[in-house]
This record gives sequence, C-alpha cells and structure tokens, in this order.
Amino acid sequence: MKQGDLVVRKSYGGDVIFRIATIDQHQQAAVIKGTDYRLIADAPIPDLSVVRDPEVTGAAKQVRIKVDESMQRMREQREQQVQQNESELRRASNQNQPYFEVPGKVLHLDGDSNYLKKSMQLYTQMRVPAYGLHVHESQMPDMVYRLLLQLKPDIIVITGHDGVLKNRISKDLYSLTSYKNSQNFVNAVKVAREYEKNRDGLIVIAGACQSHYEALLQTGSNFASSPGRVLIHALDPVYVAIKASYTSIRETINLSDVIQGTISGIDGVGGIETLGKYRVGLPKPKTLSGVKATL
Repeated sequence: MKQGDLVVRKSYGGDVIFRIATIDQHQQAAVIKGTDYRLIADAPIPDLSVVRDPEVTGAAKQVRIKVDESMQRMREQREQQVQQNESELRRASNQNQPYFEVPGKVLHLDGDSNYLKKSMQLYTQMRVPAYGLHVHESQMPDMVYRLLLQLKPDIIVITGHDGVLKNRISKDLYSLTSYKNSQNFVNAVKVAREYEKNRDGLIVIAGACQSHYEALLQTGSNFASSPGRVLIHALDPVYVAIKASYTSIRETINLSDVIQGTISGIDGVGGIETLGKYRVGLPKPKTLSGVKATL
C-alpha cells in the first residue's frame, strides 16, 4: 500500500472510494481523500483495502449513475433555455434575430487541486466563464477580498474539504469547533459579504462534506452544505454555480430544481431565494472587417 493508491475503509463497508494522500508507516495510519466526495479523513492502515478496479465497485457505479443523471438534466435545461430565448425574441421582433448570451461569471476557490480540475472542466464544458484557484481552506479568508476586487465575479464558490471531527471537544453539532473547516468557510463568507452585502449582487456558494449549513447561511451564503451533515459530491457546488450562472436575472433560481439536480440532494445542499445572473443581448455582434471609413 502506497501514496496514490485507491482504497476503501473496511469499517465503513467500503461505501466511499478514497485516494491515499500521505502514509505514516510509524503510526500505521494514512490521510485519505475521497475521489468523488469532498471528504478528507485519517484511517489506520489495517482498516484500508486497496481497490484494483474502481469501475466495478458498487459505490463507484452508484455515484457514476447519479453524476450522469445530473449532467444530462443540466444539458436538457440549457437546450430548453436556448429554445425559449429564440422563441421569445422571435415573437418580440417578428424575425429570427441572432442574440448573444452573457452567463454569470464564477470565481471558484477550492481546497483540493483534483476537485478544482474536475470543476473547471465542467465549467468549460457548460461554457460558464470561470476562474479557479487552489487555495488551502485556512488561507481562503485572507484571499477572498483581493480576488473579488480583482475579478469582480457574479458568483463565488468557496469549497474544499470538511467534516464532523471524530475526536471533537464539543459534541454539539451547532458548534463550529465540531468541524474540520467550517470555521474557515464561515470566515471567507464574512469577507465576501463585506465586499458585497446584497445577496443578489454577489451569489455565495459555500461548504463541503458535512459543513455547518446553518452557520454558512447566517453568515451570508446564498447556498450551502450540508443540511443533513452528509457527504456531498465534488461537483455539487459546481452544479449550483452553473444553475445560478444560467438563470435569468429576471427570475429567482428554482430552489427545488437546483437542489434535486445535485448529486447529494436535499440533505447535501440547501439555500435561499436568489436572482439569477444570466443575461441575453441583442443584436449579436457582427464582424466589422467590411465596414468602410467615413472620415
């Protein structure tokens, strides 16, 4: 067993596939990171079992099915949106006038470089303008304000790793000390709200696995994890950001639709009514190479 190996935990019935981040041979322990879920954990090496082919494990299959369903739903919604835009503009102008789209711009801060890579691939695939940065959770509060001033996004995603601490001082799940990184996420959200107090001015999506949902919402998040303190999928915050990016500024983001569209569902992600960030423009810019000078 070595760093980089895919493993499952025997004591948890092999419910989640992890990748070994580091190994302490002296302590016979390893730090493991979920391949699909935003979870980081310590585990005794004897409790780990190497996964040779993750494609055949039940856990991986179930996650893949949910991911495929979520992505298919997203594509279908985009197709419906395009058709609706064309229909509305045709009725308004009595002609098939080409238009252009301005989806909301996303700033994505992620405590995990692998999850960031997957997230940016999905933003690109869905044609969402996005800037991503790998930042350790503890450093996020210090970087948020400067990045917001520099990039002026419509949506900010603050995510990475989190979880309820096994050996926590307080047994109270409403205490931020019971979580690995929820305090860092809360601090980052506070900074974002110092930059923009209006929740429709800047959409904040924050949290990771088992994060303190209530604290994140009270601090100023529009959407957060995790109401049921469950593991959330790596792409759940991305799905919410894309939904916000492509919901019209004339409409509120459909809470039921966006939550049910995530892979983790209503126990994983929740939020409040929020206006979208998508705009349509008319007419579509033309190539001006043939324009003659008049002066």
